[in-house]
Amino acid sequence: MSNTVAEVHIYDSTEVRCQENTRGGVKYEVILGDTEAKAPPKISTSPRNSVSVQEIEEKLKAAEERRQQLELNKMAALSAKMQKIEEASRKKDEQTNQFIAATRDALEQKMGTVTEKREAYITDLKTKLKDHIENVEKTRLSLEQQTDEVRSAIEEKLKIASIQRDENMKKMLVRLKEHEDQAKKIRTTNTVKLQELGNQIQDKLIQARNRKEQIEQEQLEKLKKNNSRPSEKQKSVESTIENRKSEVINLIENKLCIAEQIREKEIQKKLELAKKHNEHLNEVKQSLENKKSEKVQKLENKLSAAEQKREEEIKKKLENIKKQEKRAEIVRQNKAAVLAAKGELTATDQQLNCS
Repeated sequence: MSNTVAEVHIYDSTEVRCQENTRGGVKYEVILGDTEAKAPPKISTSPRNSVSVQEIEEKLKAAEERRQQLELNKMAALSAKMQKIEEASRKKDEQTNQFIAATRDALEQKMGTVTEKREAYITDLKTKLKDHIENVEKTRLSLEQQTDEVRSAIEEKLKIASIQRDENMKKMLVRLKEHEDQAKKIRTTNTVKLQELGNQIQDKLIQARNRKEQIEQEQLEKLKKNNSRPSEKQKSVESTIENRKSEVINLIENKLCIAEQIREKEIQKKLELAKKHNEHLNEVKQSLENKKSEKVQKLENKLSAAEQKREEEIKKKLENIKKQEKRAEIVRQNKAAVLAAKGELTATDQQLNCS
């Protein structure tokens, strides 16, 4: 698209020049001409009016009257404002007095309720403390009673155990005596038997001697008849008799030794049983004493723990009572300060009202 330049004359004084045509529109220049000077319009002057002295005096009088009227209006407005201020101050005083009276009544009621609540709380605490102390005393007495009962029961058991031990010892001694009596009887019977055996042996020896003599006589007679050797046969017979005699004596002594050993073993066993029984009784006694001491220690620990708890609770409650008394004292002081401040406010209000 070619650029074109054109000139267009609209008026004599202005000129518009179109330089080029573009896609967005037409680009041109406008040249303004010289301005034409216009003459100012003429102002019409009004003629002066002539004013007389009388008119001036009347105007001054009217201005004076207006000034006086304005002053009167100002004074009336000021008096109305003062009345409003006095009314507002009076209402304010009444409201402050009502507020002071209401707050005083409310504070007195609150203080009365606070004192009543405090006294009720203190009385309740005192009753609770009294009940708690009574309960603690009851528990202490019950624990002491239980300890006494346990002690009495343990003492009774120990007495019964000692009585049983004494009875068992007596029974053991009786048994030992019976055993010794039996042993003595056995010894006597054994001695009797030994004597009887000795007598029997002697009888047998006598019989054997008699028999030997008879045999010797018979043999002598035979020897006399047969002319044999009697001395050798006599020696052999005597040796056999002596051997049999020694064998019988050894058997009797062996039997007596065995019986004595058996008796000593039985006595030793019974003595060991008696010792074991005594040791068992001592162990039972020691265990009962240990149990008694443990129970007594446990009861004493429980009593001490209960006493400590009771003392701690009493201390806590006393501390709470002291704190409440301090709070009540602070409330009293605050009440006195509030009442003093109210008195000062009333005095200042009265002074203001008087002034």
